[in-house]
Amino acid sequence: MESAVTYRGTVYPWHCDHVGHMNIMWYTGKFDEANWNLLAKIGLTPSYLRESGRGMAAVQQHVTYKRELLAGDIVEVQSQLLEIGEKSIRFVHEMRNAETGKDRCDLRVHRRSYGPAGAEVHCLCRDGAKGGRETADIFRARDAGAGLS
Repeated sequence: MESAVTYRGTVYPWHCDHVGHMNIMWYTGKFDEANWNLLAKIGLTPSYLRESGRGMAAVQQHVTYKRELLAGDIVEVQSQLLEIGEKSIRFVHEMRNAETGKDRCDLRVHRRSYGPAGAEVHCLCRDGAKGGRETADIFRARDAGAGLS
């Protein structure tokens, strides 16, 4: 999958700490919103996860802070899938100042799936060309065949 914009927003004054920089809790929140948009792009929508009794949990996250974000900055997160496995997914988010295009922060994430006993999350979109509804349809067809739907 090519890099895609998964979040756009702004830094509000209440997002900033005592030295005027966006506080780390807000980086985490903005990346979390990007997570949901990225997962939806490959078919793992909230409704699919709810209906199938599945979920995703972050098992490893690595953050690299590069430059500060300030009140009023417009923020953009671009995300890219790195790997989709049987029960896991790895991706990277890059947060940048949308006005200047300069990188501010990177987040590398490894998430594991959980769900009904014996259920596996396996995506057949190895080259990133497939995704969205097709990915969800692959999961649903496999689950139906295993009696999990």
